[in-house]
Amino acid sequence: MIETEYKNNVLTAYLKGELDHDSAAAIRTQVDAMAQSLRPSLLCLDFKDVSFMDSSGVGLVMGRYRRMKLLGGALAVKNYSDSAYKIFAMSGLEALGVLA
Repeated sequence: MIETEYKNNVLTAYLKGELDHDSAAAIRTQVDAMAQSLRPSLLCLDFKDVSFMDSSGVGLVMGRYRRMKLLGGALAVKNYSDSAYKIFAMSGLEALGVLA
């Protein structure tokens, strides 16, 4: 469901499969724990292998954005599909400057 990599103070979470309410909760728990312990300057969420996403994906991104702000870091979202981009843009994530 998720693989992570920590390199040069960047924590990258490679998301895989379907991103719905249940999977988002598990991802949130894992990513938040790692971000809390590692305190990266950047958390990168990579959506390359996400096959489906509902509004839970937006919630996941927004929550990680807030969490990284509290930790003094930043968030980037990359490799998202065109359909995910539309959902992100409609929800205002594009205005936050997190879409890479």
